[in-house]
Amino acid sequence: MSKSPVRTDRSERRPEAKTSSSGDIAAFLNAARAVKPGEGGAGRIVLALDATMSRQPTWDMASAIQAEMFESVASSTALTMQLVYFRGFGECRASRWAQNGRELGTMMTRIDCRAGRTQIGKVLKHALKEHGKSPISALIYIGDAMEEDADALGHVAGQLGVRGVPAFIFQEGREPGAELVFREIARLTRGGWFRFDPSSPRVLADLLKSIAVYATGGLKALEARGTGSDKRLLTQLKGGASGR
Repeated sequence: MSKSPVRTDRSERRPEAKTSSSGDIAAFLNAARAVKPGEGGAGRIVLALDATMSRQPTWDMASAIQAEMFESVASSTALTMQLVYFRGFGECRASRWAQNGRELGTMMTRIDCRAGRTQIGKVLKHALKEHGKSPISALIYIGDAMEEDADALGHVAGQLGVRGVPAFIFQEGREPGAELVFREIARLTRGGWFRFDPSSPRVLADLLKSIAVYATGGLKALEARGTGSDKRLLTQLKGGASGR
């Protein structure tokens, strides 16, 4: 599969902002607002991670806490998750759908990180394809860099937004070019952007649990549970402050 043109890397040029017209963006967001996650039904989440070499500590962290996402909704409804990752020279893979934390954790322990460029476009296109087969409640992406065509990523993100698939982007570090595009993906999909510190895994774990609750029960479930991370996620979903 051919790779998207590269505009930036982790230390040099910044990507340009997406230049869609205001009319296109309004159409995306209006269509997204009309689609709501299922309430009380099964939730399907795509968990995508940058598995290039710099990501090993975060990969280990996600492996350790992903089971808590299942546990947070186990008593009320079903949750299935699929792992997607990219690494090395053009390698981007998706796991089978897992129905419990142990199964997904086992898959993750078999994967190591390898040097390579980001392949976020493939992740977004994969989520779009999977949603066409059976609705996806949310896409979660964890990464620190963006080395692709910003406009191309925005285009696919807009398609996810039209179909009601929110993307929740967790950015490690403060690379400004990546932040610009990550925020735009979150905005176009009606999801959320969050910065996280790998030295504070509890913050990431709590937010991932909140996303699981949202994916299976919608806004009402978040409002009813009302933890600190639930309120933080609600602020993002309702178009409030940044996830800084």
